Amino acid sequence: MIHKRHKDKTILAMHPLPPSSMSTLPSVQEDDEATLNPEPLSSTSTKSKVIESLKLIASVSFLFSSIYTSYYSSNGNVNGNGNDNAGNNVLSSLSSHRRRLSSVHTTPAYMNDLMEELKARNKLFDDTPPEEVKYWFEYTGPLQKYFYRYSKSRGKADYFEGRDDSGVVSARFVSPGGGDEHSSFYNTPDHIIPPNEVPVHYRLLDNCFALGNTKRPNLQPDSEWFQWFGAAAAGSGTSTNTKEAMDRCRILITMNTVGAGKGATMLWETQPPLIHDASPKRWMSEQATAAMHLERNLREVDAMCKTGLMAVRLQVLVCEPIPGVWTDYMDSMLPNCGGQVAPLTKKKEGDGPYGDGIDVDERPSPVQVVVVASASTADTCHDLKSGFMEKRVQDLILAPPYLDKNQDTSKNNFDPNIKMTHPDLVSSDDYDLYIGLKWSSLVTIRSVSSFLQASADIAAAAASPRNQEPPKEDEDGVTVSLNNKPGSPFLIPSFVRVSYVSEENNKVAKWRMHGDFFHPAAWEVCKDSYDLTWINDSLSGNGGVSGICYDKSHPGFTAIQRRLSDDEDDECGQWWIYMAEEQMSLNPEVYANEVSAPLVQGGSNQFWMLTEKHRKEILTVKVCEHNAKDDNGLNQCQENPQAVIPLGDMESFLINFMPNTALGKKHTIGRRPGYSKEDEREQDREL
Repeated sequence: MIHKRHKDKTILAMHPLPPSSMSTLPSVQEDDEATLNPEPLSSTSTKSKVIESLKLIASVSFLFSSIYTSYYSSNGNVNGNGNDNAGNNVLSSLSSHRRRLSSVHTTPAYMNDLMEELKARNKLFDDTPPEEVKYWFEYTGPLQKYFYRYSKSRGKADYFEGRDDSGVVSARFVSPGGGDEHSSFYNTPDHIIPPNEVPVHYRLLDNCFALGNTKRPNLQPDSEWFQWFGAAAAGSGTSTNTKEAMDRCRILITMNTVGAGKGATMLWETQPPLIHDASPKRWMSEQATAAMHLERNLREVDAMCKTGLMAVRLQVLVCEPIPGVWTDYMDSMLPNCGGQVAPLTKKKEGDGPYGDGIDVDERPSPVQVVVVASASTADTCHDLKSGFMEKRVQDLILAPPYLDKNQDTSKNNFDPNIKMTHPDLVSSDDYDLYIGLKWSSLVTIRSVSSFLQASADIAAAAASPRNQEPPKEDEDGVTVSLNNKPGSPFLIPSFVRVSYVSEENNKVAKWRMHGDFFHPAAWEVCKDSYDLTWINDSLSGNGGVSGICYDKSHPGFTAIQRRLSDDEDDECGQWWIYMAEEQMSLNPEVYANEVSAPLVQGGSNQFWMLTEKHRKEILTVKVCEHNAKDDNGLNQCQENPQAVIPLGDMESFLINFMPNTALGKKHTIGRRPGYSKEDEREQDREL
């Protein structure tokens, strides 16, 4: 949805017709009903027959017009006119609306299902008396069962029945692949995609290349890349050239596994789940084991590789060596990323997971397990409040030179393109996108796609010719001007974790459902810790970073101008949620964040992304701060990045906290979430 901004208010590009315009429609429909059954024509008057025929034709035309306008009045007016008096002239308003739609292309093929659902929803609301509607989302989304406990006496689980239409990807309610819509969109074969929609299907790839690493892999048949992805691309139909593999968006996922377990037992001391199991899986609580959350993340990662657009490497960070069966299990869950499918074997009994040792096959794998602690630091690593693992995730992704005390980090010898981590680590390779997450956070194709698009939108705003000029003195205090100069704000799209109904307490579950629907809670954000800001020209179209607000050569420029009215005060861009403070994490993350703060101010340590360009910019700031000897040196460094979320796509940046244990818990008095000392927070806000 495109947003438009006036000097004193914001108007969505789609909004309903004014009530005054609706009041004239019934009279039109009454006239139509009267003319549908005209009186019999006189056989003695040819002139009257002609007149009555013309009246009949006009009435049918009028009927068609009224049906057309009635349909679009229920779906919203895209005229973008914020004037309530516009309804005084219904015909002119609706005719302008029709002219605007007539210049727009037909509905894209990938939106047909959504349009059918929209029609069904409109019909449902038309047929439902207003007094029977309590919540509009009670009647949307598929009816689903939420199992919250297992009854041993009856041998089955108790459940609530409800719907989830929050728009947030949930591990419980949404199928792997980012949901059915994203899964079908990114797995559509090339020969089915209409030619005019191909750029949209490959926008993720274009954004990734524009913001990623300039060094591309060798795609020739004799390369390792071709051995991994050449045959897959040729078989899936995603590559038109079978002589070389298709280039992909290279993604590194670094996963923090501290705290993953089964009750009080560490996860790696239990047996991994069986992949090929003849019997159906028994219901298991979300708090029973972290294995189910690890499995869901692995399925999402494999779905990314299945699209043929992404090449993902998973780096699993542990405090101590883990059994080889767990490494083989994670590898077998990623067949589309290069893993080996699990054999049809039975579960071994007796020896436990360490019975076969920690060794694995010497073959290429998309999974690398990294032991980040030594014998002396293992206890600190296992401490969830120490921030030890959070710092290791940041260091492996940034690969800064100051990790080696003997390394010269001076400005003349520093190159952000060169990674200073050990070459045996997969993180030392070249990537386009980096994802740091904790095992309890859900990663999806949707979050990757939305992050790349939001990053391209920010980059388009920074390249805008209008934003290169200094801001006006009478700035409204809300608009942020971005450019490529050092003094410009450094904004990076960031994420917030959300929690669904809790299985720890069925009363809490009922409370969150409200009896009929499921809805998540953004439990890591305080209502007064963020604000909204408007960024001019922060819209990017197809083909990578392309400013469709100002680039007249881009095909999307004309479409954007059609959606804007002729008012000179209209501005092209979008609203962004500005994370003014750090996120409100709970125990134990609140303590870990105090030791190892997120790389992005207002961002999250439990789920974050960086493009290669972001990584180099942040690394440059970190090295500058490392070399600074006093406050004057720190003042020469660029400001740390700030977290933002696009308001129009906010739901894609809400990440499911899969254990869902946050609801119903009270915060410790005097130690509010996100802040060790509440008094200091209030003092900072007053300043």
